[in-house]
Amino acid sequence: MIICYYWPPAGGPGVQRWLKFVKYLPDFDIEPIVYVPENPTYPLLDFDLTKEVSPSVRVIKKPIIEPYAWASFFSKKATKISSGIIPKVQKQSVITRFLLWVRGNFFIPDARVLWVKPSVKNLEKIIIDEQIDTIITSGPPHSMHLIGLGLKNKLGNKLHWFADFRDPWTTIGYHKELKLSNWAAKKHKKLEQKVLQTANHILVTSPTTKKEFLAIANKPISVLTNGFDVLDEVQTDAELSSYFTISHIGSLLSNRNPLVLWEVLSELIEENIAFNTHFKLELTGAVSEDVLSSITNFGLNPFLKLNGYVSHTKALELQKTAQVLLLIEIDSEETKCIIPGKLFEYMLAARPILALGPKNADIQNIILETESGCYFTYTNKESLKNQILAYFMAFHNQELYLPTDRNILQYSRKAITEELAVLLKKNTPLNK
Repeated sequence: MIICYYWPPAGGPGVQRWLKFVKYLPDFDIEPIVYVPENPTYPLLDFDLTKEVSPSVRVIKKPIIEPYAWASFFSKKATKISSGIIPKVQKQSVITRFLLWVRGNFFIPDARVLWVKPSVKNLEKIIIDEQIDTIITSGPPHSMHLIGLGLKNKLGNKLHWFADFRDPWTTIGYHKELKLSNWAAKKHKKLEQKVLQTANHILVTSPTTKKEFLAIANKPISVLTNGFDVLDEVQTDAELSSYFTISHIGSLLSNRNPLVLWEVLSELIEENIAFNTHFKLELTGAVSEDVLSSITNFGLNPFLKLNGYVSHTKALELQKTAQVLLLIEIDSEETKCIIPGKLFEYMLAARPILALGPKNADIQNIILETESGCYFTYTNKESLKNQILAYFMAFHNQELYLPTDRNILQYSRKAITEELAVLLKKNTPLNK
């Protein structure tokens, strides 16, 4: 049984991981049952994803009470906060500061915590009646792990529990912006430790997160990255843009604002007439006001195209038409472990990736290992500028392509699901 919050018609990256695992687990003789909320408050919707849920998959839905649903009656800020768009401190309104304080101190670990007790009650009976021996909880929201903790406490060794962390818990970048009291911060830490020390097996998406959790709990920890679905490859006649289009697909939040990149692009526009004529910057997804303001300040507005949020299918198509795909991660120690799901879809699109992020980030190793592009820190201005210019010259000469043999199939969703299936079969109570 898989216990998660995000499920179609939810849009965005949070839904992809377990949607794809559920899609491919039957190929390895594992029949998943999915437990999700009946009436969730999803910040993004993508009804195209419902087509990927096989009619044969059993999905159990139970009602959830969410404070975001109440708060949205009073302020649109609640919806933004629920999707992770937290404005900088100096730009936060009184309502935003209040909502963040309530979110951080009254709803621990998150605003879905009211679903924990009724879910434990609902699932205990189903698990016993149907003799389910393994559960997987996926967070964030980390309340899902508290459901696993409650079930494990009740059923003990009869139940094998995998806790899957798509992102870290207390070290995630936005955690410190929730205005936590000392009491609330300690409670987060205590719950995190309890989950890590009680789960039978921990799944993470990056080597850095594995290293972090090994210092907390002496439990088996496996790295299962996200990946790309070969079946998602765009089969339409999507043509490359006739412009030198640098495209970013996904949210660009306030802290993900690479001033060095905007400065480099501004200089190239000023210094190179051909670049000025052919360059386009295309952003698809939610873009914060801070990022838009920076783009304006560097004079890039005439070259900017904003697509807003699009379906997953459309996003895949846009990736194929871009000349260069832009990957931006927040420049901080906490984000070294973040490997965005779009990295793998970018790899499938077979367009050069231009990535910026913190020093020694996990994404750097993957990009270099697969020859999928180039990686820069926020201090590599001259190297970044030279690389963009090199990409542009290759575009100008119609030679901007990646190597055909890039060793990327190890990151296909089906290959990673096979790794998961091996772990599940090896670690069920019957096989231990």
